[in-house]
Amino acid sequence: MSIDQLIKQLETQSTITIPAGWGQGRATFGGLLASLMLSRLHATLGDLTQDRVLRSATISFIGAVAPGEVEIKAEVIRSGKSVTQASATLLQDGAVLAMLLANFGSSRPSSIDIPASIRPPEVKSPDDAMKFGYIPGLMPEFIQQVDLRWAAGALPFSGAPQADFGGWMRWKDTFPTMTRTHLLGLIDAWPPSVLPLLKGHANASTLSWNIEFLTHDLSKTSEHWWQYQVTTDYAQSGYAHAVAHIWDDEKNLVAISRQVTTVFA
Repeated sequence: MSIDQLIKQLETQSTITIPAGWGQGRATFGGLLASLMLSRLHATLGDLTQDRVLRSATISFIGAVAPGEVEIKAEVIRSGKSVTQASATLLQDGAVLAMLLANFGSSRPSSIDIPASIRPPEVKSPDDAMKFGYIPGLMPEFIQQVDLRWAAGALPFSGAPQADFGGWMRWKDTFPTMTRTHLLGLIDAWPPSVLPLLKGHANASTLSWNIEFLTHDLSKTSEHWWQYQVTTDYAQSGYAHAVAHIWDDEKNLVAISRQVTTVFA
């Protein structure tokens, strides 16, 4: 079942069955869970989403979510003149396994206008970049759902002298409108930034994730490419702190992603 189909189910119901094919080790792909929680939040906000869009969100992955039925509870915490704060909680078998705290805001006149100071690096085009193929047993199942093109930096577990990498991404399934909900899950498809340093396979997982969206209107379909570049700010004692920037195919900065990752190596 495609990401678009799963997202749409949460627009009209609070429970959903996570199908096979979305695994990430012993758990379900965290990007999918984030998109599902956000979809349920949009449904809960209703008419408020007509002029208020997701500006930032913090996601915590608390426990492993298995394929099967989950429930997502969403609530509005506070709604003011231009900003709404809301939360979503994902439960399975009565246990809280993921949470999302989101801030939705409408545009308003401002005398401050500072364009993005960081530009996308010049890398190979999606057609020339290396396609990140799926290898059963070595890669998480959900990789079959995304089209990743490696354009800069070393591959995971290659024993490289430097962390960090970049490339292009999009969903393999086609749908007419690429929303923030679709993009949220896609951004999480890349492996942790420090994995190229390792010489052999090791487990790593996201502890917390903060995402900030900059543009109001994405105006893209699922066939458009998104450029991704990640940088490690700090890594020690089994935790890595990284920031990633995401641009559209017209070099507009659309999102900033910050993650704390646990590394078992």
